[in-house]
Amino acid sequence: MNRHFSVHVIVVIALAAVTSLPLQPADDATAAIALNPVLLVPIAISGDNIYVAWSTNKTANYEVMIRASTDGGTTFTDKINLSNSPDAESQDVQIAADGDNVVVTWWERNATSDEPVARVSVDNGEIFGPILKLAANGTIGAAE
Repeated sequence: MNRHFSVHVIVVIALAAVTSLPLQPADDATAAIALNPVLLVPIAISGDNIYVAWSTNKTANYEVMIRASTDGGTTFTDKINLSNSPDAESQDVQIAADGDNVVVTWWERNATSDEPVARVSVDNGEIFGPILKLAANGTIGAAE
């Protein structure tokens, strides 16, 4: 069966702070152009479900947020703070989805630690399990 769905409105790219730089002509009459970095918001799609995750620094500390849509992008849930870690910067978010399962991974960083972690949902992103520490040997353990 071939399924088609449309996403009504999703903004997935945000530009970093833009500064105006004058173009400097080079010796060969071409211009050197400085490019500003682009921050991508990771997305995952499974059927009609769409998930977006990102890091935000609105509290002077990076946190991982997620929003979900179960209707092809017509509506989205309120954002959920997945990391909620005031003692670490939560960065480099990745997301994957398959069926009802959603996995979000990121790095928890501070002066003494640089650790990969994950949270998993088995109900389309409604509820996420505890933070899992991925770098520990043996059984993956929940964060304390």
